[in-house]
Amino acid sequence: MTKFSANLGFLWQDRPLPDAIRAAKAAGFDAVECHWPYAVPAEDTLAALSETGLTMLGLNTSRGNTENGENGLSALPGRQADARAAIETAISYARTIGAKAVHIMAGFASGPEAHRTFVENLVFAASAAPDLTLLIEPLNPHDAPGYFLQTTSQAIEIIEDCKCPNIKLMFDCYHVARTEGDVTTRLQNLHSNIGHIQFAGVPSRGRPDEGEINYLAVFDAISKLGWSAPLGAEYKPANDTDASLGWMQTLV
Repeated sequence: MTKFSANLGFLWQDRPLPDAIRAAKAAGFDAVECHWPYAVPAEDTLAALSETGLTMLGLNTSRGNTENGENGLSALPGRQADARAAIETAISYARTIGAKAVHIMAGFASGPEAHRTFVENLVFAASAAPDLTLLIEPLNPHDAPGYFLQTTSQAIEIIEDCKCPNIKLMFDCYHVARTEGDVTTRLQNLHSNIGHIQFAGVPSRGRPDEGEINYLAVFDAISKLGWSAPLGAEYKPANDTDASLGWMQTLV
């Protein structure tokens, strides 16, 4: 049976992170993941994980200065010190709470120098955390115009340039569908490079049983690949999170 992880960056946003973890357990999720947990002491997050028996699959590096519109630092030329500080903070938090992965956010940049900067920072992260999976995620240009990493082919090129076995692709079905389409074929072709899979309805980014993607078929294709890790529910509920969870019974 398909397992699911609750992305607490979007689900139960009205609750402190420890309470959101408890809500995910009560709703029947198999794991959790989050975006930026840093305002919550890692010990509090760990206590909620220990209480519920859930694993935190992953978290993101800092976006940087959000008041200036930043959305990640690791591909920004001239910001290596800030990027690496953010990487070290994420690694420390992840290790404290037993998280399995860190998503290294690229940020808004373009061009060969940004590519080189991203690769160098990823290699730094891989060396600093050989015990963790480091994820890179293409974001679609509708939601994140100007984001450095936009396609799966670009991500594979970066992974190959890094030559680090613990750097993997975060395959978000929503972003891939919005930018490239042909989700199941891309899952099959990129399977060996994928470290985590996420999903949401297309094009709304709402609950996955709404929109143009047949997730029953997508989840079946993922299962046939031998994938057994929980899939990340990273969608935006229209209102109350608990009221949006009917798909957990119908898409399995």
